[in-house]
Amino acid sequence: MGRVIVSQFISLDGIVTDPDGSDRTPAGGWAFRHGRGPVAGDKFRLGSILDTGVTVFGRTTWELLGRLLSPRTDDFSVRMTKMAKLVASHSLTDVSGWANSALIEGDVVDAVRAERESRDVSVVGSLSVVRVLQAADLIDEYRLMTFPTVLGAGERLFPAAEAPIHLQLASTVQNGPAVLTTYERSAGQG
Repeated sequence: MGRVIVSQFISLDGIVTDPDGSDRTPAGGWAFRHGRGPVAGDKFRLGSILDTGVTVFGRTTWELLGRLLSPRTDDFSVRMTKMAKLVASHSLTDVSGWANSALIEGDVVDAVRAERESRDVSVVGSLSVVRVLQAADLIDEYRLMTFPTVLGAGERLFPAAEAPIHLQLASTVQNGPAVLTTYERSAGQG
């Protein structure tokens, strides 16, 4: 059985909104203000998951990354383009614009459960997809690239919850001014 891994850029105060500035929010682009180092390449250390797993995207993240990565020839971009990709969207009917992409037919939770039976499932960005998987208690691991920025407003990765969520720290790696932390589901959860 595979794992469901969520990878996010996140501010010190837990905000994940518009790290690259593409949504043109007032504070947008906060992650990219720190240079290319913490945001370029396989920054979330997906490694072999790029070759053997599947990534689930929401429409907005899929469109953005497809536009950015598909024409590039660096190793990470080529591997992302070759990787199997599932897109959760109510408005798209064609995902042929980025190779190896397919629309999720039906329920996102059912699709992720089916994929998880045989391989790792990665979710990059795509907060709408993350929310659905959080509600279904399907996330096994969070890989968070935390930047030394306090935004004060925006969408938080973790919504208000009725019960606490307990995670275990698996690793911490400094990446320039940012820190990649990996948290796994605590024993006894899920």
